[in-house]
Amino acid sequence: MSDIEIAQQANKKPIMELAMKQCGIAPEHLEPYGHYKAKISLDFIETLKDRKDGKLILTTAISPTPAGEGKTTTSVGLADALNRIGKNTLVCLREPSLGPCFGVKGGAAGGGYAQVVPMEDINLHFTGDFHAISTAHNLLSAMIDNHIHHGNELNLDPRLITWKRVVDMNDRALRKIVNSLGGTANGYPREDGYDITVASEVMAIFCLATSLMDLKKRLGDIVIGYTKGDRRPVHARELNAHGSMAVLLKDAIKPNLVQTLENNLAIIHGGPFANIAHGCNSVTATRTALKLADYVVTEAGFGADLGAEKFIDIKCRKAGLNPAAIVLVATVRALKYHGGVAKEDLSKENLKALEKGMENLKRHLGNIQNHYGLPCVVSINHFTADTDAEIKLLQDSVTAMGSQAVVARHWAHGGAGAEELARAVAAVVDKKPGKHKYVYDAKAPLWEKIEAIATKIYGAVGITASGAMRKQIDTLGKEYPEFPVCIAKTQMSFTTDPAVRGAPTDHTVEISEVRVSNGAGFIVAIAGNMMTMPGLPKVPSAVKIDIDEKGNITGLF
Repeated sequence: MSDIEIAQQANKKPIMELAMKQCGIAPEHLEPYGHYKAKISLDFIETLKDRKDGKLILTTAISPTPAGEGKTTTSVGLADALNRIGKNTLVCLREPSLGPCFGVKGGAAGGGYAQVVPMEDINLHFTGDFHAISTAHNLLSAMIDNHIHHGNELNLDPRLITWKRVVDMNDRALRKIVNSLGGTANGYPREDGYDITVASEVMAIFCLATSLMDLKKRLGDIVIGYTKGDRRPVHARELNAHGSMAVLLKDAIKPNLVQTLENNLAIIHGGPFANIAHGCNSVTATRTALKLADYVVTEAGFGADLGAEKFIDIKCRKAGLNPAAIVLVATVRALKYHGGVAKEDLSKENLKALEKGMENLKRHLGNIQNHYGLPCVVSINHFTADTDAEIKLLQDSVTAMGSQAVVARHWAHGGAGAEELARAVAAVVDKKPGKHKYVYDAKAPLWEKIEAIATKIYGAVGITASGAMRKQIDTLGKEYPEFPVCIAKTQMSFTTDPAVRGAPTDHTVEISEVRVSNGAGFIVAIAGNMMTMPGLPKVPSAVKIDIDEKGNITGLF
């Protein structure tokens, strides 16, 4: 069966019943969205603050390939397996974006028999969080143009407005636009553009805020542009926009509670991409999960060079989180792809290509061990075409690097197929939990922070930028001296070229743009020609998604 067919046949239990039974959350502390989704009240979360934290396990992956890796599937399967072996565990994930659901990547609810449900709801509108984020973002956009139309008291330079608009869809036609055409009644024409919602600073703020008032303050700190002449930064609070933006997010900020196919609770909240944003679910969700369970499995987007680095250097640094271990997801197929095999030939045994492609895994594993300072278990997400010889080569290589590679069959068998992985991870976490390190010092110059990530994590020989861009980097570094950096870069490669596979060492990372996310508290550095508004492929997933006369959805994955 397809993923959606498996999900549609799930034996779901009422979420209120599960919440009380598994976590002791009484019905009055939940806001139900139907029978199988609910939001956890902030008042209840506040009562948990004195509880001891559980142990945090981060799931990440090798560099993504068209062959697939299965990071979310592994997170769900591992959480189910930990519960099966007697470990009180919650899985804490990001919410899917509609863009990839109707584009090429698909949803983010797991796969096979390791999924969170209701799958269709989670992958589509869910509880409306992303719509609220989009609306709050675009309210600020509307208020900016309205302010200029009615006299521009703040002396905003229309050429220096940095706040774009957003929509939760892949639409390349909106990357660069001109707004306010049609005459003076429609405002002053200016260049503008759209990002996808998951790249919005409101999304980043939403995921890093620790309370409703912290959210409101951060929204007020957003830099929307600069004044004419002296180029003074103008903030959202100067438009008095932050209060109404917070109102739009007052329900969205509450974490969402759902369940896995095996009826274990899951928290899903927030969803910035890791290639163009910081790639982690909300701090509120993670902290709540740590108070409710002894073990929490969470994930960071894309490969360990992007998601895991930002998880450590941004989320952990800002939220005071302490991960105990990392699970690095890999597949034999994906490693053969990194070794140069064409996608259509990945089912054939090829030990030479696998050995060559192992360089990608070794780079990620080495980064985790040496630069993040955490113990790591490699999860081999099993495919039926994997041969015994390929599995042995992969496991022997990982063993030689001082780690352990475990075959996991959760896609086919759910939690039962990942029990060996669960035991291996629990052994690491219980006996020798790690103490993470940061890739760079918070007080280092911005150029050095970017350079540290590029050279240490990406294996680059250095970074480069135009003279004007270097000057801007130096200026922002002085204005925001302790801000971490969020590099927007292709997820497909350690380089800025998505076609380069493996683990190259002779490349240079060009920084083409920098933006300050003052409310979120970090600097975004765009590497190469990375777009913050994706486009649809030639044949998008949208052409395959359909609904029948009974309301049954097909084609969603």
